[in-house]
Parts: sequence; structure tokens; C-alpha cells
Amino acid sequence: MLVVINTMMNEFLVADLAVELPDLLRFERLVKTLKAEFQCGAVALLKLEGEVLKPLAVTGLVKETLGRRFLPAQHPRLAAILTSEHQPVCFEHSSALPDPYDGLLDQIEGQPLPVHDCMGMRLEQDGKVWGVITFDSLLPGTFSTSAQSALKQQKLLLEAAIRTTRLEMENRSLRQSRINAAVRQEGSATDDAEIVGRSLVLQQLLGELDTVADSELPVLLLGETGVGKELFARRLHQHSRRANKPLIHVNCAALPESLAESELFGHVKGAFSGAHQERAGKFEAANGGTLFLDEVGELPLAVQAKLLRALQNGEIQRLGADKPRKVDVRIIAATNRQLKDSVKQGDFRADLYHRLSVYPVPIPPLRERGNDVLLLAGHFLEQNRARLGLRSLRLSTEAEAALLAYQWPGNIRELEHVISRAAIKCLGRNPARGDISTLVPDLMDLDIEHSPPTTHIGDTEPSVLLMPLKTLLDQTQRKAIQAALDANGQNWAQTAKLLEVDPSNLHKLAKRLGMK
Repeated sequence: MLVVINTMMNEFLVADLAVELPDLLRFERLVKTLKAEFQCGAVALLKLEGEVLKPLAVTGLVKETLGRRFLPAQHPRLAAILTSEHQPVCFEHSSALPDPYDGLLDQIEGQPLPVHDCMGMRLEQDGKVWGVITFDSLLPGTFSTSAQSALKQQKLLLEAAIRTTRLEMENRSLRQSRINAAVRQEGSATDDAEIVGRSLVLQQLLGELDTVADSELPVLLLGETGVGKELFARRLHQHSRRANKPLIHVNCAALPESLAESELFGHVKGAFSGAHQERAGKFEAANGGTLFLDEVGELPLAVQAKLLRALQNGEIQRLGADKPRKVDVRIIAATNRQLKDSVKQGDFRADLYHRLSVYPVPIPPLRERGNDVLLLAGHFLEQNRARLGLRSLRLSTEAEAALLAYQWPGNIRELEHVISRAAIKCLGRNPARGDISTLVPDLMDLDIEHSPPTTHIGDTEPSVLLMPLKTLLDQTQRKAIQAALDANGQNWAQTAKLLEVDPSNLHKLAKRLGMK
């Protein structure tokens, strides 16, 4: 077995290293090949980012695993692998250490893993820890001494695959923007809120944001409540030339009209009752950096006029002061309103709207991001598992289907709250924290009034279908493809036959719908 694994793995890795592949595709091919060659149940490649291990590619584990983040301090097996410098670490079936993937193997839904073996190895780049690769098998004895030796011999090739992928990503970024590449490398360690998802629509959005980030153009983020506009604003700042300067967040909806001017521009001592000392405003705090005006459509008209003057002239004047002050600030604004309609109604200044919307960026709602809902659910599941001290927390197959079918009127924020509530209810039903906890649909309190109807379109009340036709069509196609995939064991060729479409067209459609 050792000779066979070495030969086939060498051929695979060398062949892949010779060509340029899309981001993460090499990793996906890698874990699938390793799973086949080691004849095990699951393989996962995790990158160490700060203090957490982030799955980049998995096979044999449920989809939501990609959205989880594993803290080694909470997972002793992963911690042991990280601290082992050059040797693979094997956990035999008798090991008492909890397995981080309990309940996550896709062969066994929501049940404790039977007697099984685990193996892992630390991977490095440039003399530093990069991450780990892990193997799980339901068959005791799979990871024998020869298997561990085979993995050890492949360490350099695995690290070469990681290095090649990293260099390709860096080269693409450099071609796009040399400045962005440098800022990205410096700022990645300080990003404390990650944008989770792999759908095509999200990747296209991130690419667009990274391009406009390098400019000094004002950006207007448009989207429904709960889509995460603040995270996208933060990414814009971190990929801009101002990344090493402040990012100041102003919630315009929370500004009382009487204090809005003072909050934005500051005031001098005695400017109004209660102004006992001079105070700088948000514009001065953001000088040299970025000012994020969240819910900008809520600003009072009187403040809008003064904001427009600041944007036009690059000057602000503290309340009660005689002289203006120069400021150098880039503006990122966000709103869930239709500002064009607000302009027509006289609630928002047209000249300010044109100043803010030099580069408008629509943020897609969660219902248009396909399987991203499962990755985000996995992200929130791991957070709740750690917070509640549970051994394992996962979704049932029915729960996955319910999350994918639901419309998510409150978007990512609603999903986070749904998972948190369901986790607490699940714990109430099963107070034994050492068991596998599985979330089922009736724990989720989904607002079925916003869910798509289950009857045929011709039998549905017209009022239920008050949504863009493209959105309705995308939802219908996504559900049909997913149902066909499930019926054919995730075999795309058989799915194409069942749906009576050309396989290449099916793959293109699935990519557009965010399913691949």
C-alpha cells in the first residue's frame, strides 16, 4: 500500500503543480485524492488563521463544516497535531480525546462516531505553521505504521501544493493591484469578522470590492437589512490605501437630530448647553482614513446639507467654531432604503445622493447565495457549540433542506438568531452536553409566512409571488437541481439526464446559482 500511495500521490500532485488552477480547486482535488488513496472516510485541510483553524477543503464531511472555525484550545486532537513538528499524529480507536468532527461525517447523520481511527499532520510554510491535514476512518487500523510513513513522505509535496496555490493567489492579486496585495497581506491577521461563503455571486462581489477599494471613489453599499454591509465596508477599507489609518463607523439612524452635527463635525466649548469642553467629531477621527456612514438614508435634511459641503470641499467646521478645518476622508455609505425614491419624495438631497453613489454596490440577499446558507449555519453552529459547552452540534438533513428553502427576510442576522435559539432549545431537550446534538426544523421557529409556497405556481395566491421573476426562477431552478442531485447521489451526469439538460449547461447554471 505504501508504494501505491506514494506513486499515485506523486503523479497527482506533480501533475497539478504543473498547471494554474482556480483558488481552492487544487485543495479540493487534493483532499479527494487523499481520501481515495488512504481509503478513509474523511479528509480535511485546515489553515491556521490567528488562533483558529479554518477548513479550506473537506471531503466526507457535511457541507456546513466549511463554515466552522475550530479553536485548538477547545479541540485537543487538533492541538496535538499542531504541536507535533515533523511526525504524523495517530489517534487510535481507544483514544479518550474528543473528535472535532463528531457528528459531522456525512455517512452518519447526528450520531456519535463508531469505533474509528484518526490521523493528522502539521503543515508549514516558510518555517512557520500553516495549518493541518486530518484523516478519519470508520475502520479501526486504517492508519497503520505504513500509512503514517506514507503521509510523512508526502509532507513536502503537500506543502508544495499549498505554496503553489498561495503564489498563484498572490500573483493574481498583484496583477490586479500591487497596493492591494501588500495591504491584504498586512491586514489579514487583524480581520476580526470574516465574510463566510463560497457562492459565485459572493466571489464576484468580493472581486468587485477589491478592485474599487484601490480607488478613492465614494462607495454606496445597497442591500436589505442583515446582509452584512458593515463587513463589506470593513473589507473595502482593509484593501484600500488607507488600511493603516482609522475606519470610523457612524450609525446615522442612532444619531439624534439635535446632536448629529456635533457627532459628525465636533464642537467647541460653550457651543451649546452641556458643551463643557471642546470635542472633535467623527470626520476628524477618521482623518486620513475611512468614514463609514451606516444607514445614511436616516440623516436629517439639515445635517445632509452640511455633510454635502464637507464632501465637496474637504472641510468641516466644528459647531460654534469660526474657522473650518481640512480633513482627508474617504466615504463609504450604506443603506437599506431606495434612496432614489427618497430623493423624489424630498426626504434626501439629490446632490448628496449623487455624491455618495459614485460607485453603488448592491449586496445580494442571503436567499440568492445558494449553499452559503449552510456554510454560515456551520459558522454559527460552531460558535454556539463552544458557547454552550456542547460536544457536537449539527444540522439534520431535514434542517439543511429547511434552511435552503427558507426566504430569509432578515438575511444573515436572522440566520444567526435562528441558530442561536435552536441551539438553546436543543440543549433543553437533551441536557447531556456530552452527546451529539442535532438541530431539526421544529426547533428553528422559521417565519413560514416568508417561505416559498409548497403548492404549484398555478395554484398559488398571486400575493405570495410578489417578488422579482428572476428571483423566483432562480429559486425554482436551484430546488429542482438540488432535488435531482439528492435523488442521484450527487452524481451530476445522472442529474443532467434526469433533468434532460446538457451536462455542460447544467454545470454553468449551477455555478450561476451559487451551487458549485
